[in-house]
Amino acid sequence: MHKFVLRRLLMMLPVLLGVMYLIFTLTYFTEGDPARMLLGPQAPAASVEALRDELGLNDPYLAQFWRYLTNVVRLDFGISFASRRPVFEEIISRFPTTMHLTAMSIVIAICIGVPLGILSATRQYSIFDGAATVIGLMGISIPNFWLSMMLILFFGVQLGWLPTSGFATPVHWILPSFSIGMSSAAIIMRMTRSSMLEVIRQDYIRTARAKGQKKSFIIFHHALKNALIPIITVVGLEIGYLLGGAILTENIFSIAGIGRFMVEAISRRDFPVIQGGVLLIAMAFSFMNLIVDIIYAYVDPRIRSQYS
Repeated sequence: MHKFVLRRLLMMLPVLLGVMYLIFTLTYFTEGDPARMLLGPQAPAASVEALRDELGLNDPYLAQFWRYLTNVVRLDFGISFASRRPVFEEIISRFPTTMHLTAMSIVIAICIGVPLGILSATRQYSIFDGAATVIGLMGISIPNFWLSMMLILFFGVQLGWLPTSGFATPVHWILPSFSIGMSSAAIIMRMTRSSMLEVIRQDYIRTARAKGQKKSFIIFHHALKNALIPIITVVGLEIGYLLGGAILTENIFSIAGIGRFMVEAISRRDFPVIQGGVLLIAMAFSFMNLIVDIIYAYVDPRIRSQYS
């Protein structure tokens, strides 16, 4: 297991290098002058040029990329053009909020998606299966930002039950977590249904029924346990997607997380913040995939034997 984890960590290095190269190249060739945006349209050209020299924007592409690469190795993501504070400190101060929102959303997605998927698979072609399929299609089709605004209008404005902005108390967590978690719940539900349908048709499930075991025991002990691998895979991927998908939701609900911070940085052409935020999300996504692979070993003994 230790060799497997070490090998996966080494495999993450070229992935992160590729992410750094892509995001740096995209920001380098993006239209717009950060110095001009910071000083304003009325600033004299000499002041703009002096600020560009100070920020290192006049250096050649390779020189800027090498400086960026060597700084990231030391966990130095540079200085924010706007706040003049270290980007690493700015991002780390907001990262727990985004992780909290992601965790709440994935919990909601699992609590909705897995039971609906099991119910849909065990009662195939019934009214429950049809209703779950409709819910799944709606969850996948409805954009998060539209659902967020509808939830704000209905529960926040018309009914006045829930706050429409902020993330300070558990009451504030409900609307943003639910709006993000619904699409993931639909994907998890469809995967759970598909995986359970494949498992419950196996011979050992028929044997367990022939022995007279309880239906609930067969479903949760035999069927669900052997259907977990695809479900765990989808949940791990959804956690990574939710880290990036929370950007719009954080802006709609005025949540001080990485997503909102990055949107503000994009509007200001604050390139170090954009590069640091994307890199941190890529690292979180990679580590999440590693954790999923480790969980495989504890769920399926066959995979654990391969690791050892």
